Amino acid sequence: MDWDYPHPFILPVAPGAGDIDGLNHTNNAVYVRWCEQAGWAHSERLGLSLDDYRRLDRAMAIRRGEYDYLLPTLLGEALLLATWLVGADGRLAMERRFQLVRERDGVTVLRGRWDLVCIEIASGRPRRMPAEFLEAYLPVVVEPDKAS
Repeated sequence: MDWDYPHPFILPVAPGAGDIDGLNHTNNAVYVRWCEQAGWAHSERLGLSLDDYRRLDRAMAIRRGEYDYLLPTLLGEALLLATWLVGADGRLAMERRFQLVRERDGVTVLRGRWDLVCIEIASGRPRRMPAEFLEAYLPVVVEPDKAS
């Protein structure tokens, strides 16, 4: 696959009957849900779960999300959703990027990005990332050199 960045975390997905809209394509909201699932799965793989977020009273919250819907996908189509952490500042913010690829031909059908900010869950206010976040996330951050 021609991934935008090296060493992606990959979540295989395929649209089911409930994911298809009136145009017989995957509904755009489904892609957003898949990105959320991929983000959590990647975080858990790195050692930080929702329970850890609650215990630390910190979370990486989406400040802004952007999605470029490049091509439609169809019922049952095998897809690979890749994600990376990109350009973290090491204090408050980082970015998560997504690339959804059709498995049969390697064509990119969606790209997305989230601007993330660390918040205190109790107040919703921005706070510095705790040491556990830095230890889990910073080693896998890639620099935004290829896709923008």
